Amino acid sequence: MATEIDRKFLTADESWRNQVESSRLLCQGYLNDPGRASVRVRIDGEQANLNIKAAVKGAARAEYEYPIPLADARAMLAELCVHPPVEKRRHLLRHGAHLWEIDEFAGANAGLVVAEVELGAVDEPFEKPAWLGSEVTELRRYYNHALAITPYRDWPANER
Repeated sequence: MATEIDRKFLTADESWRNQVESSRLLCQGYLNDPGRASVRVRIDGEQANLNIKAAVKGAARAEYEYPIPLADARAMLAELCVHPPVEKRRHLLRHGAHLWEIDEFAGANAGLVVAEVELGAVDEPFEKPAWLGSEVTELRRYYNHALAITPYRDWPANER
């Protein structure tokens, strides 16, 4: 079984932008409503994947990912998603010994920026950059599946 271990954070400021090594656009949609797992199709540049991830909150979750034809992914996004797709620009940067992914959301989730670091173990130490804000790993509303259902623009102002 594959396990993904990652921690999610908000960003405290935009100083991370000076460290960006590369960026790319992602579009992903969900083929099911919340249940025991989320089933997602994602287009990442000219590649596409089908992803199944355990629907549990926390840093460690079972995850399976399989490449699929780009044309199939486009058709699934257009015809099979139960909610509008989530669009974002993913920025990659290194800080300390880790690669960070900074997701800058677009569309209905514009204004939301989430930083994520993937770890080898739940208790693996990592260097926290100065631009790192509050941890949101345990808050489901920041998960992409939740953002497809209740986009950031629909959150009450006091929850942003």
